[in-house]
Amino acid sequence: MASPSQGRPASGSTRREFLQSSAGIGAGFFIANSYAPAASKMANGRVRLACIGVGGKGGSDTDQAVSLCDLVALCDCDENTLNGKAKQHEKFKPKLYTDFRKLFDELGKSIDAVTVSTPDHTHAPAAMRALRSGIHTYVQKPLSHTVFEARIMRETAAAKNLSTQMGNQGSAEDGIREAIEVLQSGAIGPIREAHIWTNRPIWKQAPDVVARPDYSDDIPKTLNWDAFLGPAPERPFVSTYRDGDPKDKSKRKNVYHPFAWRGWWDFGTGALGDMGCHTANMAFRALKLEYPTTIEAEAGDVNSETCPSFATVTFNFPARGDLPPCKVVWYEGKVPGKNGELVKNLPHPDLLHGETPPGSGSLLVGDKGTLYSPNDYGAAYVLLPKKQFVGYMPPAPVIPRNPEGNRDQAMKNEWIAAIQGGPKPYSNFDVAGLLTEFILLGNVAIRTGKKLEWDGPNCKVINVSEADQYVRKEYRKGWEL
Repeated sequence: MASPSQGRPASGSTRREFLQSSAGIGAGFFIANSYAPAASKMANGRVRLACIGVGGKGGSDTDQAVSLCDLVALCDCDENTLNGKAKQHEKFKPKLYTDFRKLFDELGKSIDAVTVSTPDHTHAPAAMRALRSGIHTYVQKPLSHTVFEARIMRETAAAKNLSTQMGNQGSAEDGIREAIEVLQSGAIGPIREAHIWTNRPIWKQAPDVVARPDYSDDIPKTLNWDAFLGPAPERPFVSTYRDGDPKDKSKRKNVYHPFAWRGWWDFGTGALGDMGCHTANMAFRALKLEYPTTIEAEAGDVNSETCPSFATVTFNFPARGDLPPCKVVWYEGKVPGKNGELVKNLPHPDLLHGETPPGSGSLLVGDKGTLYSPNDYGAAYVLLPKKQFVGYMPPAPVIPRNPEGNRDQAMKNEWIAAIQGGPKPYSNFDVAGLLTEFILLGNVAIRTGKKLEWDGPNCKVINVSEADQYVRKEYRKGWEL
């Protein structure tokens, strides 16, 4: 298994030196050209930052971005979370909000950059407010809740020439960068199929939950439920499921907030949205994928409220220049190593050469061998069969390696460096938008239950009219894009 080390700076290099020198990093890693810094707003080169969604993953996003910026404002629908993060960064005396619309109305002209780490359904409404205001934007994966949102975010960011980054932190790993170089060097020959899998979901959805609770709970005084709902249709607040002994808190699970929103279609994007932008990232980049031509899904317990109990989704991509057509198969809800779901779907049972796949990973099948990654991020890999690649040396690095040991911090470093005039971050919206479209099309196929023919340039399913409602959606009044 690879332990990449090529391309790292000398041990004395620091994050500050990386930020200062990143503008000179060459081709093959960042898409060519640099951003114009927002000098009209930045004082003394310091980026003025607002953070939207500051609990859970948003907590670390906030802390990492704040280490490079001056914090102006924090926003979270939960006042307990909001106040806790404000206390942690009290030296900045940030303004506090529970509704990001008010934040932008009051401070939009004095903010250079914003992080968005909210539930999936509010990514685009918050990010589009920032992008249209000329604010550099960092958004957690998946970039959006719908395919159309990913498209308009990508186009708006490009038109505004803004520094953008999606938070799929594996993008900053040296291992994924080396794996991409290995694949693009032709080490395993032309690649005609890829298999990608996850053990998600790890939250309640189908088959355990296929309908909304028929009761409601009092909204906590510290929760802005209207802001949590955002663009989603109105529904009553429910705190916990009432199964089992109501006095036994170990048997009571959150219904919507926090974290449990991932399994509800109105708020989340299920296993595909949660992990696809991580685990499919390496294959998507290495194979230079863009728009699939067809998408087809087999899924269990499909319903209108919650994401499925399991799914296998097949995407077919056309030839890309000298690269042959490619089939990408996604598996969720069934752990391949335990029940053989992955192995039985492979065209040849020996493609794994005795390897037992873990809960998440990927396998890229070439004419001369396979590249196997038992890793959420594609950050570790092995070439199979092993005996065929004894003594194999990866090609000389083309994609610069990252001097920051913390991959998540490195994502923020790239983003802020770009704001200050450096190259585009590796997971900027040009790339992340296409990746998110591909991932979320899987959910459209799951929900329709039909084979979809996709017109990528026009962002439209051309053979199934009912798919339109899942490609784009309606927004609650006051929360439109």
